[in-house]
Amino acid sequence: MNDTAQAEKDTTPLPVIKIQRPDTKIDLATLLGLIFAFGFIAGAIMIGQSNANFFNIPSLMIVLLGSMAATATSYSGEELARASNIMRQSIFRRIQDPQNLSVALVDMAVVAKKKGVLALSSYETELQKDEFLSKAMQMVIDGYDPTEIEPLLVNEIEVLAERHKRSSSIARRASEVAPAMGLIGTLVGLVQMLADLENPDAIGPAMAVALLTTFYGAILGTIVMAPLAVKLEKNSADETLIKSLITITATSIARQDNPRRLEMQLNSELQPSQRIRYFD
Repeated sequence: MNDTAQAEKDTTPLPVIKIQRPDTKIDLATLLGLIFAFGFIAGAIMIGQSNANFFNIPSLMIVLLGSMAATATSYSGEELARASNIMRQSIFRRIQDPQNLSVALVDMAVVAKKKGVLALSSYETELQKDEFLSKAMQMVIDGYDPTEIEPLLVNEIEVLAERHKRSSSIARRASEVAPAMGLIGTLVGLVQMLADLENPDAIGPAMAVALLTTFYGAILGTIVMAPLAVKLEKNSADETLIKSLITITATSIARQDNPRRLEMQLNSELQPSQRIRYFD
């Protein structure tokens, strides 16, 4: 029985399917982590019994500008143009619950099995909430062969993952360069200090300034850039999972698989705490 004849025979109303629109929200874990890290350092400085000055413009320039310049040599201009989004992508991320999405995907598989794939076109408004989902289901509705759908969607996921990998590698590279630039700034300060050994009163302050570059480099690399690189990688993995679930569903519907089989496939991709029990 073809899809059209099946849809004409089954006249029961279509069930309601809700697709969660990916929302861009503040990642409080990242934001609060940075705030607390800098707060603890500032608190330790304020509690100390020293009158040392922890702010030095030349040291900041060596670490910040030097790290930017050294990182720039590893990437193309187009990639560096996207570097300004690293902080934003880490703090403001698109959130979509894979468990809720999986339930909706099985709902669509059940509708396609009972009424035919053409019935999925009735959910166009919901499908448009997720661009990748809309594209995948449109291919199913248009009658693409499963052997065509899966490679096309998988290739798009791989391109996305590679783009995210390059973005996170910029932060990773900066986390490696920043401490090294701090060491270079310290060496510059030591050379300047040794050149003025005739003035003993200047040795202490000069040494403090020299060490500040190492201090700044350690903060930038260890507290800022390295955690942001890890967060970008995690965000990429989360987005890849969502798109993988959609790809599995589109291929399964196109093959006219039993929705119970789809449920098992989706659960194999989800964490144990996120697995669904649709038919239980």
